[in-house]
Amino acid sequence: MESRMKQAGMRKAPGVPMPMTLTADAWPRDYEWRSLQRQQWNVRASIQAKQTFNHIRSIVDGMEICPNPSKEFISLSIGDPTVFGNLLTDTTVRAAVKEVVDSGKFDGYAPAIGYQATRDAVAKYYSCPEAPLEAKDVIMANGCSQAIDLAITVLANPGDNILIPKPGFSLYKTLAVSAGIQIRHYNLLPERSWEVDLKHLESLVDEQTACIVVNNPSNPCGSVFNQQHIRDILQIAETHHVPILSDEIYGDMVFPGEEFISVAQLSRSVPVLACGGLAKRWLVPGWRVGWILIHDRDGIMGSEIRDGLIRLSQKILGPSTIIQGAVNHILNKTPESFYLNTINFIKSNADLCFDLLSSVPGLTPIMPRGTMYMMVAIEMDKFPQFEDDVNFTQALISEQSVFCLPAKCFEFPNYIRLVLTVPTPLMLQACQRLWDFCQKHYSSST
Repeated sequence: MESRMKQAGMRKAPGVPMPMTLTADAWPRDYEWRSLQRQQWNVRASIQAKQTFNHIRSIVDGMEICPNPSKEFISLSIGDPTVFGNLLTDTTVRAAVKEVVDSGKFDGYAPAIGYQATRDAVAKYYSCPEAPLEAKDVIMANGCSQAIDLAITVLANPGDNILIPKPGFSLYKTLAVSAGIQIRHYNLLPERSWEVDLKHLESLVDEQTACIVVNNPSNPCGSVFNQQHIRDILQIAETHHVPILSDEIYGDMVFPGEEFISVAQLSRSVPVLACGGLAKRWLVPGWRVGWILIHDRDGIMGSEIRDGLIRLSQKILGPSTIIQGAVNHILNKTPESFYLNTINFIKSNADLCFDLLSSVPGLTPIMPRGTMYMMVAIEMDKFPQFEDDVNFTQALISEQSVFCLPAKCFEFPNYIRLVLTVPTPLMLQACQRLWDFCQKHYSSST
């Protein structure tokens, strides 16, 4: 391959693996014969397409969402902090992007894994003595979702399994199942502020376990793990020699008095692929810039995982070049007041919801420690006319025009998830309507 590239006047880019070559022997022997036998149309969706299944969409799309026309519709269901227009990114962030656009220097293709300068900026921002990073340890991606997709795909083969939290972000399951990878849910414990059930987690590990997915801080729970709990998770991974995929898109979005600690900071030898991005902390989910941070100080992954991530990145030519050009400014020059204002607003709404819903008959809110969400338990036996949390949520929409996500979407029925980023007056209205709804349907006789 390299000799043919030289003849054509081409050279291999440094750090980019050579492509795989396909020989004639690799084709099925009856390929030519079969190609001659096709005499009618038979265009079918691929197996991967048929296996792709978004759990949230399948539930929500099947619901009868008919709001009460006499009441303003309040959606507490979408994890997009920009929906109501009350939370906007900082003006310096927008100015940086405008400057990049006006420069005309970022209008072309970038390397699939991202610009060197962008990767260097991300590495320097997230590097720390306990978990040092260089540009070669950063893979840029089209949002944190693509980063997670790349990380799962590089670690697991069809038939392998990955361990994911329950309740947990449904994308993990969607990506794995579509690729023929099995998922195993490990339990989170609501009575322990959503810590991992460590015994249950360890019981799921076997020889085919490709990785443990850790989401901290958590969507949908709003939990933030302490140091000891992260060490306990790492001990299981180390004992069984299983790498960790750490979803840290809500990293640093923790309430005052709490501390975000990256899994990689506490890892002694367990390799960690940490996924993050601009979407949540900088309030720009539509800008689609994410990254993978490769933490492998002991070289356990070798070069194969890095090369694999580069190969997979080449399927799509990375995130927006415009936003990449502004990443250094976004990371290093966004004023601290912006972060504080955002998290203080969310914390205020969390306090408000927790206080109000704690007195609602049949509901038990669990106070979050960060992110943008709150999980609320429903005593379904006190609402006998509703079959489950989905039915409960449908009725809440039709009567009160308040839309919360049923936690069945997160494999955890009989809970609802509230988004805490809506304007405070609407938050108050939503809580009052929840109170009215539960007061009407609550049955103390059951």
